[in-house]
Amino acid sequence: MLGFLKGSPRDDDKGEAPEKRSWMSRLRDGLSATRAKLGGQLTQLFSAGGTVDDAFYEELETILVSCDVGVAATQHLIAETRSRSRQARAQEPAQVRDQLKAALRDLLAPLEKPLVIGTERPFVIVMAGVNGAGKTTSIGKLAHRFQADGQSLLLAAGDTFRAAAREQLAEWGARNNVTVVAQEGGDPGAVIFDAIQSAQAKRLDIVLADTAGRLPTQLHLMEELRKVKRVIGKALPGAPHEVLLVLDANTGQNAVAQVKAFDDAIGLTGLILTKLDGTAKGGVVAAIARERPVPVRFIGIGESLEDLRPFDAGAFVDALFD
Repeated sequence: MLGFLKGSPRDDDKGEAPEKRSWMSRLRDGLSATRAKLGGQLTQLFSAGGTVDDAFYEELETILVSCDVGVAATQHLIAETRSRSRQARAQEPAQVRDQLKAALRDLLAPLEKPLVIGTERPFVIVMAGVNGAGKTTSIGKLAHRFQADGQSLLLAAGDTFRAAAREQLAEWGARNNVTVVAQEGGDPGAVIFDAIQSAQAKRLDIVLADTAGRLPTQLHLMEELRKVKRVIGKALPGAPHEVLLVLDANTGQNAVAQVKAFDDAIGLTGLILTKLDGTAKGGVVAAIARERPVPVRFIGIGESLEDLRPFDAGAFVDALFD
């Protein structure tokens, strides 16, 4: 039987009080591990003096690959940096640094496409990803964000077989005072179908639908995800309007494989990259940009509700280098 859980405000939610520091300051802190590895090695290379020759670029290539930038993206960045440096007549390592920054910023720029809630009502957003990526937490943070923008919404607990997932989503519903449609066991598509009908009846703006975590190699589960998407289309023609994959930045190059597999299966419209504050593998954003440039709608660099923000390529690169 379906459950409609109405949340209530909580006074003990530590995430409700936004930090006073600027987002750029928090982004720099959140990327500190990646900056310490990538930026630290680059600083040594660019400040060492010497000649900008093949050996210099070989060392630069090694640094980028070691920081999960990926082979394809590294080769692209090396070629672009060489070309830009020749045009700028950069003859010292310190001068090459600015050319690398510009090349990386241009590579990441196509990923900078913020999520826009369209005119469809309800606007249906499906969240996918492997277990542990931060999917349910991201839903809670998005719910907070949408409410702050004046949008009404409903959460659908499409992970019907994991009690912990339903409980976590119910907790986020309570924190945000948002209704959660849930069911113990049963078909996940049916839960989301009923959530959409409920949102239509209540004239709500958004349905945020959770789905069960699955590995891209679990073909039967990926097929189930396709089925869920088809059911959503039957409930509301044209839906889902957004299909987001939540990625744990700690997975490094495996994140690229996840993007490819989920995109091939259900047609991703965007990514949410989480846990950047706990990894030195933030360079994987460049690998995604080169190998499967699905827009990065949001990045997460902390536990606060305010720490899920739209991806800004320029700010991201500056936080890595400066």
